[in-house]
Amino acid sequence: MQRKITTTYFLLPATLLVLGLLSLSCETEQQDKTADYKTHFELSNGSETATYLETIDFYIRLAKEFPEINMQTIGDTDSGYPLHIITYNPDGDFNFQKISNNKTLLFINNGIHPGESDGIDATMLLYRDLATGKLPAPKNTVLVTIPIYNIGGALNRNSTTRANQNGPKSYGFRGNTLNYDLNRDFIKGDTKNAQTFFEIFHMVNPDIFIDNHVSNGADYQYTLTHLFTQHNKLGGELGNYIHNKMMPSLEKSLRDSEWDITPYVNVFNQVPEKGFSQFMDYPRYSTGYTTLWNTFGMMVETHMLKPYKQRVEGTYQLMTKMINLAETDYKEIKQLRGEAKHRHKDWTHYPTQWQIDTTKTTTLDFKGYEGDTITSEVTGLKRLKYNREKPFTKKVAYQNFYTPIDSVEIPEAYILKKGWRKVLSLLELNKIHYNTIQKDTVLAVESYKIDSYKTLNYPYEGHYPHYDTKISSSISKIKFQQGDILIPTDQEGIRYIIETLEPETKDSFFNWNFFDSILQQKEGFSPYVFEDEAIKLLEENQVLKDSFMSKKATDSVFNTNWYAQLDYLFKHSDHYEAAHLQYPVYRVLKK
Repeated sequence: MQRKITTTYFLLPATLLVLGLLSLSCETEQQDKTADYKTHFELSNGSETATYLETIDFYIRLAKEFPEINMQTIGDTDSGYPLHIITYNPDGDFNFQKISNNKTLLFINNGIHPGESDGIDATMLLYRDLATGKLPAPKNTVLVTIPIYNIGGALNRNSTTRANQNGPKSYGFRGNTLNYDLNRDFIKGDTKNAQTFFEIFHMVNPDIFIDNHVSNGADYQYTLTHLFTQHNKLGGELGNYIHNKMMPSLEKSLRDSEWDITPYVNVFNQVPEKGFSQFMDYPRYSTGYTTLWNTFGMMVETHMLKPYKQRVEGTYQLMTKMINLAETDYKEIKQLRGEAKHRHKDWTHYPTQWQIDTTKTTTLDFKGYEGDTITSEVTGLKRLKYNREKPFTKKVAYQNFYTPIDSVEIPEAYILKKGWRKVLSLLELNKIHYNTIQKDTVLAVESYKIDSYKTLNYPYEGHYPHYDTKISSSISKIKFQQGDILIPTDQEGIRYIIETLEPETKDSFFNWNFFDSILQQKEGFSPYVFEDEAIKLLEENQVLKDSFMSKKATDSVFNTNWYAQLDYLFKHSDHYEAAHLQYPVYRVLKK
């Protein structure tokens, strides 16, 4: 009988020592690499933020050293400096069309308000730690960042304009080179920054978008707050995912790492425990804009009263958790966005107006500080003061459901009269497909007249925007000219098209003053001449005479205003110009 021989191998102490040294060597090498790429934030012990040039130089060094990092210069800004995008892909592939087929694209925007610099420093740390191996390389996620979006504001550095902010020592200014707030410019596109952003966004086509900010409307215990795009507005399965899965998953993962986070505290000079509502991110804002393209968007809003080092570390933690979430859910995220490209084919109407749904609320276990109303030593009047010696956790009602209160039937296409160059330019920058009418033709279309509108009596971001716009519509036969613009709605940009071209929406091109020239009447009448014409109109048009006499009888102000009476008759005659208040965008209805 042959004996079976079993050999057992033992690691001798010397072998164990070698393996231990190898492990220690790898860890030391990684630490050495990290130490070679210290950020200005780290070198200042968390008290300062990098300047624009320091930030760009840092990414140039990373891109030269690590093949996983690519740096591109794209487009102009009002500052005269170009925008950059920095891409991290462990595979070293930077073809976005190819990447987007099988990986989640996470797009991080920093420095839209350069005084809110937390994301600038946190993203530098994040990219460095991914490149050097301090963080594990994601297999299913590619990162893209604009290191500093508002370059002009970043160059306008000071230490005083963020009056309520706890660090850093110096920082950039909120307005850009032309003093625009870039987070109000994603529809009107007044700045070169925004126009370049459109190019970058449509090239990258991100699945997830993060815009890093700092804010303060109240005092509370949290360093981190989140502002996810409003889920009802995002709608459908996308809205369900962001509300029921993405947001709770991110909150839990941060809480598990002892980084509590709460929804953005949407209050000003009042205590949050009274309850607050979700901020509605209309398309003028970055996440409102990205929503139009079925991207999952969120703003990070750190609390400006917390120490700067703590805020940067919190932003870093949040971004790492979002990477982990993207890694786990990448198949679901890609599937949802892929299906969303075609969901509009089932739509018949599109919401144009929203309001808070008061029948639904979410209860938060909110961690705040007691707020007292005391007498101000400055004004002698009542003021709010928080007491950090009295922290609390209370049930707080959070209104985070919205419901549409008005909608519009989706047409087959819109027709934009030629000549409105800025409108056409923005459609082109946003990859909206259109055709030009090849010969003069008459079409039956839905036509809008502007019935009424209100206008802000103070300047807002270079405009005096309209609001509460009301229109009247009619089906008319309109002669269109060769070169007029036909814009079909059956395309991925349908939401952008409707949000900008329907005049009653919050951020329509009309409400942003793009069509203000139609609001001014160009031809009028001389009263002493028109008196005789008015007599003839009343004699020849019994319907007009009846309506005129009825208005005089029922409107005492009108009855005593001779000019208003003549103007009424003028505007009901063939002399009145058709272009006055005529909206130059027409709707081709579905058959």
